[in-house]
Amino acid sequence: MIRALTGFSTRNPWKVIAVWAVLGIALTIAGQALVFRATQSNTGEFLPPSYDSAAALKVAEKRFGVKPDANTLTVLVGRRDGGQLSEADERRIDEEAARLGTHRVAMPEPEEETPFAQDHSQTPKVAPAMTAPDRAFRLLSVELKGNPQDPGLQDTYRAFREQARAGFAEAGFRTGYTGGLASTVDDVEAQETRARVIAVAMLGVIVLLHVLVFRSVLAALLPLLVVSVIGGAATGTVVGAAMLTGVTLDPSTPQLINVVLVGIGIDYFLFLLFRFREQLRRRPEQPGRDAAAEVSGRVGTAVTSAALTIVAAFATLGVASFGQFRMLGPAIAVSVLVMLLGSLTFMPALLAVTGRRMFWPSRAHQREPHGGSAARLGTWVGERPRTAILASVALLGALAAGLAGMRMDYGSGGAGGERTAAAATAAEISRAMPAGVSDPISVYVTASDDAPLTTGRLDTLAGTLARLEGVGQIAPTVLSQDRLAARIDLFPHADPHGQAARDLASGAVRDAVSAHRPDGTEVHVGGTAAVFADVATAVEKDLRLVFPVAAALIALILFLLLRSLLAPLILMLAVGLGFTATLGAAALVFQHGLGRPGVAFTLPLVLFLFVVALGTDYNILVTDRIREEMERPGPARDAVTRAVRHTAPAVATAGLVLAASFGSLAVNPIEATQQIGFATALGILLSAFVLSVVLVPACAVLLGRSVWWPVRPRPAASRPSPGAEAPERVLVP
Repeated sequence: MIRALTGFSTRNPWKVIAVWAVLGIALTIAGQALVFRATQSNTGEFLPPSYDSAAALKVAEKRFGVKPDANTLTVLVGRRDGGQLSEADERRIDEEAARLGTHRVAMPEPEEETPFAQDHSQTPKVAPAMTAPDRAFRLLSVELKGNPQDPGLQDTYRAFREQARAGFAEAGFRTGYTGGLASTVDDVEAQETRARVIAVAMLGVIVLLHVLVFRSVLAALLPLLVVSVIGGAATGTVVGAAMLTGVTLDPSTPQLINVVLVGIGIDYFLFLLFRFREQLRRRPEQPGRDAAAEVSGRVGTAVTSAALTIVAAFATLGVASFGQFRMLGPAIAVSVLVMLLGSLTFMPALLAVTGRRMFWPSRAHQREPHGGSAARLGTWVGERPRTAILASVALLGALAAGLAGMRMDYGSGGAGGERTAAAATAAEISRAMPAGVSDPISVYVTASDDAPLTTGRLDTLAGTLARLEGVGQIAPTVLSQDRLAARIDLFPHADPHGQAARDLASGAVRDAVSAHRPDGTEVHVGGTAAVFADVATAVEKDLRLVFPVAAALIALILFLLLRSLLAPLILMLAVGLGFTATLGAAALVFQHGLGRPGVAFTLPLVLFLFVVALGTDYNILVTDRIREEMERPGPARDAVTRAVRHTAPAVATAGLVLAASFGSLAVNPIEATQQIGFATALGILLSAFVLSVVLVPACAVLLGRSVWWPVRPRPAASRPSPGAEAPERVLVP
């Protein structure tokens, strides 16, 4: 099947290239246009309905008309001269708020025409909330509907902000905006230049690496172009599948898909390019198209094995209970399958078309290079395998020591240290009022006996909640229109996105509503703090389930692919060491070094899947070459030395490219993204430079051909002469 695909592609290269160009461009445009319809950022919607905060969300939607795509933000209104608000000032503020609540905000025309773009023009819901105790300002609650990541809604918010600012300024007031959509837009504006610089720098690093390795213009630029086309097609496929099936993705999913595909796509192209150049050196008389066909068939097997390992690892997230994980896994699995198809068709077709011109103007493909550092590394590993193993284990063990005392941080991943206008407004509010005013803990009471609720019936519960330690203020009880539900908002002193607020919501508040729930009612605790408290519980359960399932599935795939019991065991132990070392290093840097509350709650799972699955890519490439070399006559030690010499440059270059791709996330102001970027980049580097070219080959030297037990490759009777066909693989027990 693999050779059939690569063979067809190299025989009909222009047809394959044309199909990919058309599909890639079409799916890229469709994916970019529809991505905001297929994503939503309400974390609570990803929780199973059995969780208390998820039930609270359903009550809010059903009884209070809160829409899943509703974005609530807080507007601060104060006097320009800094004086206290008078009763007349409050009336004027409320009158202006009422006017804003009846004025339709038109979404500005986008600078570039975008197909399928949604019109986010709407009339916002604006309501007075409360006045600060020192009467320094009055707060308004504003609701805009839509995906906060959609540039169209962000432009609509900006239009509303300008209208509100102008209206209040004319009345003599100043305004500030914070919470939800306001913070998102400010963060986007603060990061816009940085994001562009990072993207350009990452592309520059990748191109520079290719230029240094291949000394070629085409070999430097073509991989990026190819991966962009395939990546766009993959993202469009995932977005289209999500919309057809009614599945909702997290906004971070498309970004992660892009990072993953850039990394592994260029990796796979690099594997092809290195082997293609080696083939041209071995057989200078062979036509470029024939060389492309032979190399693509051989490398295609290793690439398929590596890609299927990633697919299997991420597919296991489908068993997770937390919807963000459950949707992320299949989405990345589908995108990797699209990249695999491109690796077996589009990439071989380009090699067939370009041939030796791929390496122009370099002539390195016309001569066998000197040994270099890869040859010296192979010789050292072959001569001192025990030293190599001990050094590798010592390094990984030292990094893994950071696991001691490691804690999970279940924060919402806000921008750390980013001083935006929204952050300044939030700080001004918190100096005069409880920090949770803009994002309260909400207690929802529903009548299970169908008897209408009254505020008097809920006074005992409300009084108990108001007296809880950590609650700074409590809002008046709000009844639904049918009086079968009520909402009590609590404003904690603690940051609503911090651990103290989560502990309050999941502990004292839930204990209080359980003990003082009025007869004939059901009570649920919601709000951001309660949602993330439940997310913590869901993630802990998923970690205990997904880790062993993913490890078992990867091990099974390796057993089937390598036809060995011992080799897969060595690979799994190696990537396990790499995972623990990487997670320990993240804890050392962020928790112990930078004083963060802990490592991001998503890091262990994301890191496990990326480091284990992507790190296994390199191990498969190296072990496949070790097996190939062991089919030739001579000691196993020499076979491993040759394998390291030929694969180390490809693995090192691929590792640097993939680490640069993930490392670009490490400068993101969102703390969770920083940790994922840093840790994944480090894990990839450890996999490429320690596990794949040192630890695994050293184990193969010590075990010899027994590493393939119970089916070992038997050396052919004689070594093939240069230019001869490789011997048929003979397997013996």
